[in-house]
Amino acid sequence: MAYVYAPDRTAARPIAHLAGFRGTLQVDGYGGYKVLGQRGDVQLAFCWSHVRRRFYELAQGGMGPIANEALSRIAALYQIEDEIRGRAASERRAVRQQRSRPLVDALQPWLREKLSLISQKTKLAEAIRYALSRWAGLCLFLEDGRIEIDNNVVERAIRPLALNRKNALAGSDGGAQHWAVIASLIETCKLLTVEPHGYLADVITRIVNSHPQARLDELMPWAYPAAPQLPAVA
Repeated sequence: MAYVYAPDRTAARPIAHLAGFRGTLQVDGYGGYKVLGQRGDVQLAFCWSHVRRRFYELAQGGMGPIANEALSRIAALYQIEDEIRGRAASERRAVRQQRSRPLVDALQPWLREKLSLISQKTKLAEAIRYALSRWAGLCLFLEDGRIEIDNNVVERAIRPLALNRKNALAGSDGGAQHWAVIASLIETCKLLTVEPHGYLADVITRIVNSHPQARLDELMPWAYPAAPQLPAVA
């Protein structure tokens, strides 16, 4: 897993970072990705959790039956995902085609119908337009079993850093860039079940003891055994 620091949220940042990338990119609703989707060699798979969140906030605020019905329809998609989580991509696609696609195909005209019945200035109309304007990307998970229905895994991974970002800046862009490197190493350790604290202590000790630069690959997380086999470092 990799974190990259940028001093702002302009579209130029993801464009530069993903230069040369071809394939499917799973994203939230951030508008900066739009240019990437227009390149033709990048498909944007949008997040159903972000769609659901907007209706949830309206339902919590007592906005009535349309928001609740939207939540119920989206919940049916998530129920299917719960059942097929961890299965092979081909099997997930087959189940989605058989069970999820009819639900998604029925949801779009239902949203359009409800949008035509309500004031276009309401938050409910805004939530519906948010979904409809991203519909092609919301449907990509139906065609590819490798794509998730949302990007919640990434959201959970970046939340601690987002909450701590002011401290991570350390007063400079350079400090934030260094923290992005450390965070990338720590999260990669977690993915590989390598104990992060022991890993960092061992790497720092090796560097202090003049570990050869030509053998930096030996210091990468994937070169370490899974916890708890990592030797303790004083």
